[in-house]
Amino acid sequence: MKLFCRIILFLMGWRAENKFPHHIKKAIVIAGPHTSAWDFFIGIFFRTALGMKNAKFLGKEELFKGPFGFLFRWLGGTPVNRSSKTGLVDQVVAKFNSTDELLIGLSPEGTRRKVDKLKSGFYYMAQKAAVPIIMMGLDYEHKRLTISDPFYTSESQEDDFKKIIQYFGKIKGKRPELGLQDLMQKTI
Repeated sequence: MKLFCRIILFLMGWRAENKFPHHIKKAIVIAGPHTSAWDFFIGIFFRTALGMKNAKFLGKEELFKGPFGFLFRWLGGTPVNRSSKTGLVDQVVAKFNSTDELLIGLSPEGTRRKVDKLKSGFYYMAQKAAVPIIMMGLDYEHKRLTISDPFYTSESQEDDFKKIIQYFGKIKGKRPELGLQDLMQKTI
């Protein structure tokens, strides 16, 4: 499957700009900017091509209903109810605490729509589980995946979010008008 995904990405013109830090066994992996349903498929291909073992993802629960729900679960997905507080942060922390290797992927925006702020759940998951955050940028303009160095949350959530917005704000998603450029301008 690894070779198959590499071939698909190559044929689509995509490449990874740098390597995934495989020495990190547990992390929250945030991928963005999330502007299109295609982000999911590109992300799944890269997850396999880069050999990201034990990588799971969180997705809106609607994806897991209907005829394709089994596929999202088979691919490593966990449904999330975004309309109410369900203790998801603590559930993810418990998963990290019960295993030696786990990568949890999600979108920091929590939607494909334009946002005026990032969600904070991923941040609290990383903080409470004492695992690093790794940012992965889907740059459709250059058809490349960028991978940040892992970083741990600091004492300043505001500074950490500025860092995250600056990283993703420079990247053009499939629908650039839905990206984080406006948020980046506010942090300068």
